[in-house]
Amino acid sequence: MAKGYLCLKTGEVFEGDWIGEKKEVTGEVVFNTSMTGFEELLADPSHKGQILTFTYPLIGNGGIYNKNQQIHAEAVIAGELCASPSHYQTDKTLEEMLQLSSVPALVNIDIRLLVKTIRKHGTVSGKITGQPSDVAEETPNSMTFVQDVTVKKNETYGNGSYHVVLIDYGYTQAILETLLDHNLRVTIVPFNTSFDAIKMLSPDGILISNGPGNPMEMTSVLPMIQAVSQTYPVLGIGLGHELVASAFGAKLKKMRPGHRGGNYPVKDLQTGKVYMTAQNHGYEVLEESLNKEEIKVLYRNVNDRSVEGLEHVRLPVKTVQFHPEARPGPRDTAYIFNEFYQQLEAKGDIYVKV
Repeated sequence: MAKGYLCLKTGEVFEGDWIGEKKEVTGEVVFNTSMTGFEELLADPSHKGQILTFTYPLIGNGGIYNKNQQIHAEAVIAGELCASPSHYQTDKTLEEMLQLSSVPALVNIDIRLLVKTIRKHGTVSGKITGQPSDVAEETPNSMTFVQDVTVKKNETYGNGSYHVVLIDYGYTQAILETLLDHNLRVTIVPFNTSFDAIKMLSPDGILISNGPGNPMEMTSVLPMIQAVSQTYPVLGIGLGHELVASAFGAKLKKMRPGHRGGNYPVKDLQTGKVYMTAQNHGYEVLEESLNKEEIKVLYRNVNDRSVEGLEHVRLPVKTVQFHPEARPGPRDTAYIFNEFYQQLEAKGDIYVKV
């Protein structure tokens, strides 16, 4: 295997073996601590613009069994890659998936040192290259990432009695599957769909999806999000949580180094219960910036006390920073979709116009 290098903008260089597509790419270097679900993480559009590092030592043991999966990360970093996966549904190896998706990867890298370096800097750009002297460039504006991963036209699934419009900033397949499991009709629309166009679809509720990039660079969509939040029951997940909070005047900040993994404890402030959650984000809502007369905090991270969920005090609007639909991952908070369904049922009774 050819040698490749991960050159960080902060000056550190990591050497590894280059597999997959032989092309140079730049992105924010992030790490995920999950022990399972490498295929789902690779296919998560939230990783667009990022170089995804797996901290679990051996990746690809089960191979790839979804023929339609596409890798959205710009590149992949792993300690060791399994060349001979063992699973009865295996369709291809991870290396074959990398080649089909035209994504480069570096393996046999010192992952522990790389993660310590990312933690030290908090946020760091990197470049996959064949030259150890190369320097990482700046990453594009986040709207470019969202434009790359959003649907290009409306798509409709299911035939349930209630209709949900999923505003797509880079939704996970598990979100769609969970909505369909609740017998809902789902129309997925591009992120830049206008409020008037959404009204024409006559939805019973709105789900604002997760997605890639910096939410503070997405101010152009906030008027639309505020409009739908004042008109329909809304559930925001991941990036959707951050955008809804911003639409109601909250401030955000970049985290050091973010939450990415499958075992983050989150406390429900109403019941006192603690749930394990899957997370994949690098920004947080600043609690002190919330208008407490409009928005209340529902969930808080047990480890760092960051805001993990919000609810409007009058409108049927709820958001969560974590992924209640995680597959695979903890299903502790799957009830959030049940509550959303109940809001759709009660829409005529509970909605208060402002």
